[in-house]
Amino acid sequence: MSSADYIDLAETSERLGVSVQHVRRLAMSGEITKVARGLFDAHSVDAYRLSHPLVRTRAWAEHTAWGAIAILSGSDAPWLGTTQAARVRSTLRELTDPAHLAVRLRERARVHRLDAHHAAVSRLKNVLVVPDLSALGLAAASDGDVDGYLHRSDLAATIRALGLLPDPRGNATIRATGFDLAAVADIAERSPVLAALDATASVDPRLRGLAERALTDLLGAFQ
Repeated sequence: MSSADYIDLAETSERLGVSVQHVRRLAMSGEITKVARGLFDAHSVDAYRLSHPLVRTRAWAEHTAWGAIAILSGSDAPWLGTTQAARVRSTLRELTDPAHLAVRLRERARVHRLDAHHAAVSRLKNVLVVPDLSALGLAAASDGDVDGYLHRSDLAATIRALGLLPDPRGNATIRATGFDLAAVADIAERSPVLAALDATASVDPRLRGLAERALTDLLGAFQ
């Protein structure tokens, strides 16, 4: 690892716009990766920053977030009550900024980045719900990479069975959720909303830009 791959506590605090105490809490919770005393993996810090933009918007709870995603995808959200669904629709109609939408929906899953050998990637592609990047005008992920959703209750067993190792630059991204995975799969097949949401936190500026434009268009069409 070169010196460009890690940053100190002060720079981490500045990049994230949070206190040094908050940086330490993020490291303890695994949200960012600590590589040594007072040093943090720069990639994990940037990934966290992109998925937690500094906007004054409160995130929805998990089941509400999935309801909003379903509604924005053109589906019903029967797990939301009539009143709550109406409130969610009203909020979605008021949103125009994809960054605010991403913040609202970030509690849909907890992101785990891991290193996986080739055979493990192939097996993960069969068990994860993998949103289709082609909906954003991009080719599917390479054979050596995978990014998708898994039920939270299956996470530990999957990591253990496939020999996956935590790695902020890993080739496997598992988005663990407590929500019904069959419903997640249905949402992923209906529209590009989920693929775009995931890509808004990409460290690849081209992919991130495509995702933000797609979400802007989707929000505009929902008005």
